[in-house]
Amino acid sequence: MLLWINGPFGGGKTQTAYELRRRLPGSVVCDPEMVGFGLHRAMPPELRGDFQDLAAWRQGVVEVLDLVLRKHEGTVIAPMTVVNAAYFEETVGRLREKGHDVRHFALLARRETVLDRLRERTLFGLRPQGDSFAVGNLDRCLEALRGPEFAEHIHTDDISTRQVADRIAASAGLTLEPNTDGRLRGEMNRILVGIKHIRF
Repeated sequence: MLLWINGPFGGGKTQTAYELRRRLPGSVVCDPEMVGFGLHRAMPPELRGDFQDLAAWRQGVVEVLDLVLRKHEGTVIAPMTVVNAAYFEETVGRLREKGHDVRHFALLARRETVLDRLRERTLFGLRPQGDSFAVGNLDRCLEALRGPEFAEHIHTDDISTRQVADRIAASAGLTLEPNTDGRLRGEMNRILVGIKHIRF
């Protein structure tokens, strides 16, 4: 099974993905963004636009996830924002056509909630690269993701990452191990995931 976790930039996709991985034995996170970063590194900076516009990204994501889904016995988790309906069909749709069990979830929240989360993403006072892009595309993402083609929707304003993971697992028919982290350990996990995926 593939759990594709969609949502606006800064909407909690990565934190949710790693919460699921911690509590779902045998699961693995495969981040489609890494395919895009690889393509960007092969190009001079002045030519780097939105890597999702590259057919190579969409094809590459399908090939990588198809391979992992065929060879890996556990659940695969892909945190990735995709709001272009055509690109969604070329990735999620093609994986379904290949016979894979793809469960898609869009994490939604009020604009103010996402902005607050983005403001919290700092390390020693430094802001991550891409936050201005995230803010500039926030309204477009939230509007597009409300569409029925991007269901199942999970509204995250008033629930924790742990609860988001619980809802995804329940909807997908998966059993998670209990989250026994105390407040301090939970906060440390959140910080470590954030540091690992932050880019300046």
